[in-house]
Amino acid sequence: MERDTSSSDVSASHVGRARQRRRPTEVTADGNRTNGPALLVNDQNKYKSMLIRTYSTVWMIGGFVLIVYMGHLYIWAMVVVIQIFMAKELFNLLRKSSEEKQLPGFRLLNWHFFFTAMLFTYGRFLSRQLVNTVTSDHLLYKVVSGLIKYQMFICYFLYIAGFVWFILTLKKKTYKYQFKQYAWTHMILLTVFAQSSFTVANIFEGMFWFLLPASLIVINDIAAYLFGFFLGRTPLIKLSPKKTWEGFIGASVTTIISAFVLANVMGRFQWLTCPRKDLSTGWLRCDPGPMFKPEHYSLGEWVPKGFPWKEVVLLPVQWHALALGLFASIIAPFGGFFASGFKRAFKIKDFGDSIPGHGGITDRMDCQMVMAVFAYIYHQSFISPQNYSVELILEQILRNLTFEEQKFLYQQLGEIYHERQLMQS
Repeated sequence: MERDTSSSDVSASHVGRARQRRRPTEVTADGNRTNGPALLVNDQNKYKSMLIRTYSTVWMIGGFVLIVYMGHLYIWAMVVVIQIFMAKELFNLLRKSSEEKQLPGFRLLNWHFFFTAMLFTYGRFLSRQLVNTVTSDHLLYKVVSGLIKYQMFICYFLYIAGFVWFILTLKKKTYKYQFKQYAWTHMILLTVFAQSSFTVANIFEGMFWFLLPASLIVINDIAAYLFGFFLGRTPLIKLSPKKTWEGFIGASVTTIISAFVLANVMGRFQWLTCPRKDLSTGWLRCDPGPMFKPEHYSLGEWVPKGFPWKEVVLLPVQWHALALGLFASIIAPFGGFFASGFKRAFKIKDFGDSIPGHGGITDRMDCQMVMAVFAYIYHQSFISPQNYSVELILEQILRNLTFEEQKFLYQQLGEIYHERQLMQS
């Protein structure tokens, strides 16, 4: 009996092996390993994926253009919505329903920290615009000024309330899970707000400094996908097997050229170049500044004698746009590579399924976050004037002085001006 059983087991194992050798999926997998680079071009399912991705991209671009047309506040609202979706996807990444059944209300604590961080971040960035919006109403001005003055204390109190809440909810069998979620929540807040807050700052510095960097990331992503789709043969990085050198190089050239051209187009609209100093939604008019004033460049001996154009008209900001294009094409994609490595660590394909063909919101914002920080730092370092202007001083007066102090300052300036007039006469 033992011999028969063993022989039957052996024969069964041989049959199993034979059947496994005949499986077409195994052969295909081996073929993929052998001819991986070539199959990047000949993948049969990529055309269906391309149609779904294209359809979603058209809808996203159309919606984005509409929001940009509506103005700064609506773009800010879009950023807030994106942050909420990103936080939701990231909160769910390490969530364990078996553990949270023992912790009712624990998920609410994560959102408490999220909205506290939102109040702290945007309160600091938008306090000046908020004061400028309500200065005509005396009572409302006092209320808003008080909120701004004590904004840091309010946020700290809310955070401490969440901290105490967390300590009171600790349970003996879930200590490790709770502390892991606490640390994970703070990492999410740092990732989402530390970077996207720069996006909001760029919006109010002038929509140009938000729209151009964001557009360059979209252009780079689309160009990399198309070049890789039709020409991709050489894998770029192991973290993203579908990324190819052909797509990376083609997208880099396309993005840099697009940056130079788009800066010229966008730089001619005051709606995009004027900074927003308050929270109103009206049309903007301002002095565009030297960066957005056309300059004539003579071509000289660079063109043949019969060439019709002897000079070109460019905006000085176009040369700065080349730096943005270079960063968007070479450095910003590493935000995507980082996200790919992160997803591989957690063995997931996408952060979510909010966007058909693209994955979740976080999958689309990985490079945008890196680009927004660079655009803000570049603007503050090389574009923004470093000297104190009359407009900036007046904003500080409106923000930090009461009505009585402003009245006293006005009287003092009037006396000084009157004395200097007498001295000159």
